[in-house]
Amino acid sequence: MFEGVLPALITPFTKDNTIDISGLKQNIRYAEEGGVSGVVACGTTGESATLSTVEHKKVINTAVECANVPVIAGTGSNNTVEAVELTKHAADAGAGGALIISPYYNKPNNAGLIRHFTAVAEAADIPIILYNVPSRTGQDIPLEVIVELAKIENIVAIKEASGSIPKISEIIENTVDEDFSVISGEDGLTYPIVALGGVGVISVVANVVPNIMSEMVEAALTGDMAAARKKHYELAPLTRALFTETNPIPVKRAMEMIGMPAGPLRAPLAPILPENEKILEEALRGIGCLK
Repeated sequence: MFEGVLPALITPFTKDNTIDISGLKQNIRYAEEGGVSGVVACGTTGESATLSTVEHKKVINTAVECANVPVIAGTGSNNTVEAVELTKHAADAGAGGALIISPYYNKPNNAGLIRHFTAVAEAADIPIILYNVPSRTGQDIPLEVIVELAKIENIVAIKEASGSIPKISEIIENTVDEDFSVISGEDGLTYPIVALGGVGVISVVANVVPNIMSEMVEAALTGDMAAARKKHYELAPLTRALFTETNPIPVKRAMEMIGMPAGPLRAPLAPILPENEKILEEALRGIGCLK
């Protein structure tokens, strides 16, 4: 269901730090014109940690109303009750799925992880994508937990951002009999992950160049690995530039530089450093986004 490229949308803000609704719609249209297969709203790249519950729901509602592709709603929390509430709202709003990060800060044991994700899956009749990103949460979801959760009917995929290719290979190997997919959570590893059997990427880079990322993943999914590899290396300088600092600091500046709505970052994030902005500008120029 979630094959291909799904940009993890930025949340554009106005100068007075409110959500730029028209800008969000413009960014979604830009991504769709680039050939993406869906969009993710209120993920890490969307500065979800700084959104109030009211704002979170507003972004999801806007994305669902505007998009012509499936919307995946980031509805995770380290509070199970809050994750259930947000996921129920996403389902009621008409989202095509929900992306659930593992509980950050709490660091639950295996039983706690299984209880958390099961509670969310049982509360909303909507496809669930697990999200494993140890660099953000402080905890790598164990393989045995992923395999157990893959047995739940509406837990259909995992966004893998552990950076471990051997682990990703093991996940695919151990869930081959389930209706369960692996989605890359790191732009730079999308090519090898799809080569292993992954089905696509939830992408930061696709905010900026949805067309090139879509071409790369489409080539890989159809078995044209030479063409996919060529696109991977075409994207590599921009991918590196977009992660010189904490995401979404560089990508919001990149969107602004190419003339797309972005607006300020919310505290505690601060603007990109001048030396990293120069790297970003060079990468954007190299890939054809700037003259």
